[in-house]
Amino acid sequence: MIALPRSVSSRRAAGILRRVFDHVGTGFAFRLWDGTLVELGHSAPVCTLVVHGPETFIRLVRDPTPLNFAEAYVEGALDVEGDLFAAMKVADEMEEIRLPLSERLRLFVVLWRS
Repeated sequence: MIALPRSVSSRRAAGILRRVFDHVGTGFAFRLWDGTLVELGHSAPVCTLVVHGPETFIRLVRDPTPLNFAEAYVEGALDVEGDLFAAMKVADEMEEIRLPLSERLRLFVVLWRS
C-alpha cells in the first residue's frame, strides 16, 4: 500500500472537501486547522466539523467511515459545533456517498501534489 503524505495545505483540503461533499443536500461546514471555513451542501450549515490538524484530514480522507470520524471525535482531533443530532443526519447522507475509482485516484493525486 502506498503511504499518503503527512500534511496537506488548507486550500487543497478545501478543494477535496468540495469535490467529495458539495452534493450533500443538507448544509454543513468544515473548519480547517488554520480557520478556513468550507461550507457545503445546498442550504445553510446545520453544523460545523472542526478538523484540528492536516494529519486528521488525511486520515479521514483515507478512510471516511463513520467509525473513523467517531474515533477522531473521541480523540479530540475533530469537534462538532452546532446541533449534534443534525450532524448525525449529515453523517447518514455522507455515508451514502460512493466515489468511483477514477475519482478516488484523482483525489489521491491531489493529496500528493500538496
